[in-house]
Amino acid sequence: MAIEKDKIRNFSIIAHIDHGKSTLADRMLLYTNTVSEREFRDQILDDMDLERERGITIKARAVRLKYTHSDGTEYILNLIDTPGHVDFAYEVSRSLAACEGALLLVDASQGVEAQTVANVHLALEHDLAIVPIINKIDLPASHVDDVKHQIEDIIGISAEDAILVSAKTGLGVPDVFDALINRIPPPKKYADDNRLRALIFDSVYDMYRGVIVYIRIFSGMIRKGMIIRMIKRNTVFEVLEVGTFKPKAVPATQLSDGEVGYVIANIKTPKDISIGDTITDDKMAAKDALPGFKMVQPMVFCGMYPMDTNEYELLKDALEKLQLNDSSFHFEPETSIALGFGFRCGFLGLLHMEIIQERLQREYDIDMVTTSPSVVYHVYQRNGQMMEIDNPVHFPDPSTIDYIEEPYIQVTIICPNDYIGSMMQLTFERRGECKKTETLDSNRVMITYEMPLSEVIIDFYDKVKSLTRGYGSMDYEIIGYLPADVVKVDLMVNGEVVDAFSFIVHKDKAYNRGKEVCDKLKQVIPRQMFQIAIQAAIGNKIIARETITALKKNVTAKCYGGDITRKRKLWEKQKEGKKRMKLVGKVQIPQNAFLTVLKMD
Repeated sequence: MAIEKDKIRNFSIIAHIDHGKSTLADRMLLYTNTVSEREFRDQILDDMDLERERGITIKARAVRLKYTHSDGTEYILNLIDTPGHVDFAYEVSRSLAACEGALLLVDASQGVEAQTVANVHLALEHDLAIVPIINKIDLPASHVDDVKHQIEDIIGISAEDAILVSAKTGLGVPDVFDALINRIPPPKKYADDNRLRALIFDSVYDMYRGVIVYIRIFSGMIRKGMIIRMIKRNTVFEVLEVGTFKPKAVPATQLSDGEVGYVIANIKTPKDISIGDTITDDKMAAKDALPGFKMVQPMVFCGMYPMDTNEYELLKDALEKLQLNDSSFHFEPETSIALGFGFRCGFLGLLHMEIIQERLQREYDIDMVTTSPSVVYHVYQRNGQMMEIDNPVHFPDPSTIDYIEEPYIQVTIICPNDYIGSMMQLTFERRGECKKTETLDSNRVMITYEMPLSEVIIDFYDKVKSLTRGYGSMDYEIIGYLPADVVKVDLMVNGEVVDAFSFIVHKDKAYNRGKEVCDKLKQVIPRQMFQIAIQAAIGNKIIARETITALKKNVTAKCYGGDITRKRKLWEKQKEGKKRMKLVGKVQIPQNAFLTVLKMD
């Protein structure tokens, strides 16, 4: 039996990281008896141990709540939980595409922060109704009136009717449900033909049941036994099961217009579907696909290589399954002279990279070598061609290059007034240019910078938190490519270039970085019977050098007396031998040398 559309509300909770989003979701599940007290645990929608350990939401989750209004009417509320960290903004965007409204959660003690503003802009782009909620009002440090002013001044939406809650104690949670019913509209009618159109906004892989697809139906109905078609992929499957999340998967007879749920259709290969595709009925197919959501391009790249070369296929399968679960993650095969066969992987940010790496190790038990992260450079050559370079190995000869562009971002930092000097110093060191400074209130300021992405991806976020004692927050967005004075630095060991150690860096930082890598290699490469030169070079110009001294054998030990010329002959003979050895000798670089250099920040 189809549910009346005016009794359905589809919504997300958006907030800056650690503003109480998961806690509010927990409280709503308890309040509607979706989860019993016996089954309840904190962060119940966060499935992964990684999410619970770090206290952050990584994956979007959908759950259906049944709520009886004060007038006796029963409503279906579909909550799609979203992450808060800047690296997972794509998850937020996909969730918002399946909703009509959003609860904007702001911490009463922290106020509006950088990611709060970014998430609101995402919601406004999807034309969603926004309900402001001020959380943690029970804290002694809360300042509700100031936060209301910040919501109005910084975000630009009215906070007069903002709901005051304490998600931890449950205070004000009933008012949230009233606002959901009264201020978020029900699903709109999409088309008159009533053909099936369902948006795929997420998916997971189950080893027993194949690909489980998360969908929001915009028109029509889907039920068990139907033959469905993916419009963009043009693949056909038979539906084996449909259902909803409460929060565990519960089978249903059908899903109709406006509902959110899942579909299992014997999809065995992750490549058979794509996030953002439209599902339709194969017999009465809709011609037009739903307007999905903006597909994002990875901005941070690194290489992943299995420690054991026999695990190459296992790593490939694991990456394919993770890509199904996270379509913002990309990978392609590559080879390295030093590390063998592996994959070049693309991520939205450094935390995104760390999470993928940890998931591979935990969920698939694969040990890997991960190279240091890099960004994509646009290299324009003298012949008019443009190359996209994300790996130093593919960097062309400097004599063929006309100019190079690197990705720039607009960084928004919100911090207390006391730390403005520290932020200015940090961003100056990272080649940042201050564009705008705004005073938010008597204690905080919002500073906008333009700076290269390559200067941000390693440890910039950690530095902001450290220098502001945890009170600073940041968000960034890509603004395009700008000319950059960057060079490729090659590392040579005993006169031979080792590709795995090459890196791309700004010209002003090339010497320091090259010197640092040479020092590291000197510590980890074992001494030989001959002298080893470790050199950093830009083209044919050596910019830094370290020397590993030769192991010495006392060839004059047997000479207990006599003329000094005898000893000199032996020393000269040893010197000539070492010279010949240096010409034909090979330096065996141990694996830990690659690990040490590739993981350098």
